[in-house]
Amino acid sequence: MELINHLFGKEDQLTTLQMCARGVLVFLTALIIMRIGSVRTFGKESAIDHVVMIILGGILSRVITGASPFVPVMASTFTIIILHRLLARICIYNHTIGDIIKGKKRVLYSNNKIIESNMKKVLVSEEDLKQGVRLELNEHDTKHVDEILIERNGEISIVKKTVIS
Repeated sequence: MELINHLFGKEDQLTTLQMCARGVLVFLTALIIMRIGSVRTFGKESAIDHVVMIILGGILSRVITGASPFVPVMASTFTIIILHRLLARICIYNHTIGDIIKGKKRVLYSNNKIIESNMKKVLVSEEDLKQGVRLELNEHDTKHVDEILIERNGEISIVKKTVIS
């Protein structure tokens, strides 16, 4: 318990390093929580982007209202931004880590068949697929669809069949 108090401090008196440690811990915890949820929950942004927005909104609002000291919160904010950039850079070069942090695309429809196991994993219904076809192709059925995917940012994308003349 002494080590935890030393690393993370107590609510009424935190050092800059303790705020940074809290920022890293909250960031990683929030990222894990966001990744547990469905990719559909996040819409067009990745989980890592939402984590940064939520944390920064929460901690920066405390600076604005004077509930937290300025320097430690700004240092914590800087730490979170650096961590975000570092993880984003790692994702460029390591696709496995990118899949863990940002998610991965999944094929939901291929070879004229719905892939129910993938749809269940990402919490997408057949009606969601039909909506995607209507929105992207302006059609009511899948006769011109080769594949339907859910991208890592949660968007449903449609690959049209190639017409050979």
